[in-house]
Amino acid sequence: MPISLKRASTFVEGLDHPECIAFHPDGSLWAGGEAGQIYRISPDGKTIDTVAGTGGFILGLAFAPGAEWLVACDLRKQCLWRLDVKTAQLTEFARGVPGHPLSIPNHLAFAADGALYVTDSGHFRQADGAILRFDADGSGRGGVWHPGPFNFANGIALHPRDAALYVACTWLPGVERIAIQPDGSPGKRTVFARLPKSLPDGLAFDARGNLFVSCYTPARIYRITPDRNVTVFIEDWEAHTLCNPTNIAFGGADRRNLFAANLGRWHITRIDARTLGAPLASMATNE
Repeated sequence: MPISLKRASTFVEGLDHPECIAFHPDGSLWAGGEAGQIYRISPDGKTIDTVAGTGGFILGLAFAPGAEWLVACDLRKQCLWRLDVKTAQLTEFARGVPGHPLSIPNHLAFAADGALYVTDSGHFRQADGAILRFDADGSGRGGVWHPGPFNFANGIALHPRDAALYVACTWLPGVERIAIQPDGSPGKRTVFARLPKSLPDGLAFDARGNLFVSCYTPARIYRITPDRNVTVFIEDWEAHTLCNPTNIAFGGADRRNLFAANLGRWHITRIDARTLGAPLASMATNE
């Protein structure tokens, strides 16, 4: 049975249709806007600073290990941006890899060694998405890690213990799992879960290995256990508190709250999840 919607509330409002969120180890929450804004939100949600702007449309955000810089996916500019957290200097990170220009750079995840995985969703309803991998040196060089094809590869997450990458495939609809071989190459690809009549978008693991999946529609977040038991974690049939929830992330002082960006509105939702979120690569220095 889903948890009560009373456990969800507005953490911050006044953003420009946020698609993505990412936590910095200092407790600040970063988000993107549909006009290319990159926001920094204070840990208490009371202050919003527009750190940078690309003039595009920001989709995914992720901090590199050490959290001194982040990478942002830009839908409109069809590129990845690198932002220095201290100086706010914004530079182009990549427009693709050899033989594969970016079409819809959607979401991204850093591995502990600094390697960066990025979904390129492909064209609308054409099932031609792929996953790129960029070198750990931060140079912006990389290649196609898995050519797919994926049916609109969207949010991704690395399992906290298992060597695998999980991908939300919006038009599957569901989640796929790709094993990561010891040499870093992709291994077996399987459908981890199917989520009929939904549009899965964002992914986040808790420390127990449960996978949380936010859906653009309906306004719902699923929880999938390691043995693939799928349940509805929370839903909002009115689509007010949760409205087209896209990316999700665990955060808060004890990392037991789940935050959701609401592309359909102007706010970020905080959910009392009562489970510890899995640490990300950017948190390595604080763990």
